[in-house]
Amino acid sequence: MDTSQYLDIFLDESKEHLQNLSDQIMELEQNPENMDTINEIFRAAHSLKGMAGTMGYKRMQTLTHDMENVFSEVRNGTFKVQPGMIDVLFKCLDALEEYVNNIQQTTEEGTNDNQELIDALNSILKNNGELQPSGAAPQPEISAASVAEEPVANAASGDKKEIWRDIKLNDTERMLVEKAHSEELHAYGLTVYVEEACVLKAARAFLVFKALEKLGEIIVSSPTAQDIEDEKFELTFSLVFISGNTRDEVVAAVKSVSEIEEVFCDEYVLPAAEPEKAAEPEKTEEKPAEEKKTAAAPAAAPAPAAPAAPAAANKPAAKPAAKPVVNRTVRVDIEKLDNLMNLVSELIIAKNSLISATASDGSKGDNGSVNEQIEYLESVTTNLHESVMKVRMVPIESVVAKFPRMIRDLSKKLGKKMELYMTGEDTELDRTVVDEIGDPLMHMLRNSADHGLEPNDVRVANGKPEVGSIFLDAYQDGNNVVIEVRDDGAGINVEAVKNKAIERGTITPEQADTMSDKEIIDLLFLPSFSTAKKVSDVSGRGVGLDVVKSKIESLSGEVEVKNRFGEGSSWIIRLPLTLAIIQALMVVVGDEKYAIALGSIQTIEDVSPDDIKLVQAKEVIHIRGTVIPIIRLNKVLDMEPRADEEDKNLTVIIVKKGDKLAGLVVDELIGQQEVVIKSMGKYIKVPKIISGATILGNGEVALILDTNALF
Repeated sequence: MDTSQYLDIFLDESKEHLQNLSDQIMELEQNPENMDTINEIFRAAHSLKGMAGTMGYKRMQTLTHDMENVFSEVRNGTFKVQPGMIDVLFKCLDALEEYVNNIQQTTEEGTNDNQELIDALNSILKNNGELQPSGAAPQPEISAASVAEEPVANAASGDKKEIWRDIKLNDTERMLVEKAHSEELHAYGLTVYVEEACVLKAARAFLVFKALEKLGEIIVSSPTAQDIEDEKFELTFSLVFISGNTRDEVVAAVKSVSEIEEVFCDEYVLPAAEPEKAAEPEKTEEKPAEEKKTAAAPAAAPAPAAPAAPAAANKPAAKPAAKPVVNRTVRVDIEKLDNLMNLVSELIIAKNSLISATASDGSKGDNGSVNEQIEYLESVTTNLHESVMKVRMVPIESVVAKFPRMIRDLSKKLGKKMELYMTGEDTELDRTVVDEIGDPLMHMLRNSADHGLEPNDVRVANGKPEVGSIFLDAYQDGNNVVIEVRDDGAGINVEAVKNKAIERGTITPEQADTMSDKEIIDLLFLPSFSTAKKVSDVSGRGVGLDVVKSKIESLSGEVEVKNRFGEGSSWIIRLPLTLAIIQALMVVVGDEKYAIALGSIQTIEDVSPDDIKLVQAKEVIHIRGTVIPIIRLNKVLDMEPRADEEDKNLTVIIVKKGDKLAGLVVDELIGQQEVVIKSMGKYIKVPKIISGATILGNGEVALILDTNALF
């Protein structure tokens, strides 16, 4: 039977079952006696086993069958749930996730039999729920001790350090290398290893590519640039690169990117003949499975059993209530939704065109029927817009559901007691935004756990509860969704950040004296602060935060930090509900029309030139007890000011970013309009202030201003 047509359904349902198993095993650790949870785990494992068997994935079927056997005995009362059993079950989930990831990438489950896990499950069965030390103890010791060295060890075995030597060039690429040699340029082969702790590895790879492109030309990469962009690679990538620079300069450019563990670079020499390429995919497909196994093992490393929380007894009842929602879910291909969204966009443009044509029509004919049609068209497009938005909106629960397990593993790995409290998991966001925020949130939670929370003894000495608390709250605020990650840890030591910035040459002592605490904390988002690995509570906070900020800003969002030294810190992300259609205020600056999102506008003021004052050589206005800086858009956009309006009152639009206000001076207001955001494309170098463009009713193109970039 051909099962390939069911592969997408199998993958979707497998991921649901794995997430359900993870949630239920977390519940079981807190309340080992709950039979409802035990039955739910048994059912999920049984369903997963049946699906894997039907699809012909024997290794996956065998592992889930042995998990099912263990829970069958627990359900029958033969033995009770033990702490060691929980650790083995989490490792089984990691192995099953590895199988599913392999199937998604290659349609094959891989060659890893996970025999040590099967032996551990059989040991539990034979010993009435107890895990024999000989069967399971060695694995956590290896995982915990070698978490940092493992990727390099894997690379070294089998002489895999310089993977670029396996790259085969086609005729065009060979010709480019030969041409480079003839022009006395260098052709280099590079293999780059990203640190295992790196969360946003695709962003790091992008920064490496960007650094190299300043020195020369990349002619081929393995994996491909598209696969790297989609994060379809493990902790290493290789490329062939042409440059006039020396080898040391090339290596230095790569190592200037933080979270790069190792770089191998040497002259690329063209082989005499091309060997066959048939065996090549086999190599590249096996490596991810090995590395994923390595990465998964430390996360599930057993540690001394944490005492079950007494308050957890009430929790299991909440999970089954949410189950029917899954059955009502309709899966829709994201491409179809994107096409539908594009049609709505065109429909809105047509509506604007009709309005524009009617407004400019000088004829005296009866326009009553035309106006009725416009009203009807407006009603239809608005309803269609709202419907499509609802289809695209998905709860962020799909992203945050994996975080409790991550915090549980970090608690054991770091030796700190901590709890994660989440609210607002049902808050909905545009699907394209939800897909992108998982990694930044994970990075911020890891920072809170690793660097924000103090060790248990320090917390007790400071009069805090021994168990640290991390909070992840999501809620809707107007046209934005706010996600807040906060903790009750030590907070950010502003003086330490300032001293480190001076030490690194980021700022001068004179600048430091005039900077506010907020400005100093914002230094953490600079790339220079993301190279620290194991340092103080403060500098550790900066690891990767530059990438987090750029990712959020690429989604038209913003990141804000609130600090309470000694009490904790809050990292607040604001994201737009959707990235496709917005309500905007149309304005004129010089002779050009621009759009400003209504969500960022507070008020519009008519200001006399006499009311503008100078503070530290910067223009400000004083409105209702608040001093607001003035930004003249004609200067920012490099426009000639209108000569005839020098003495006239200024039209100032007050915009807000977090708790900051600014006044944008424009020449003219047009009015409110629903606009479709069109991307400017990758081939135009667009300044940060421009977030996109829209097509007006008369066919003109108006740029959309990102007011956040002006602060």
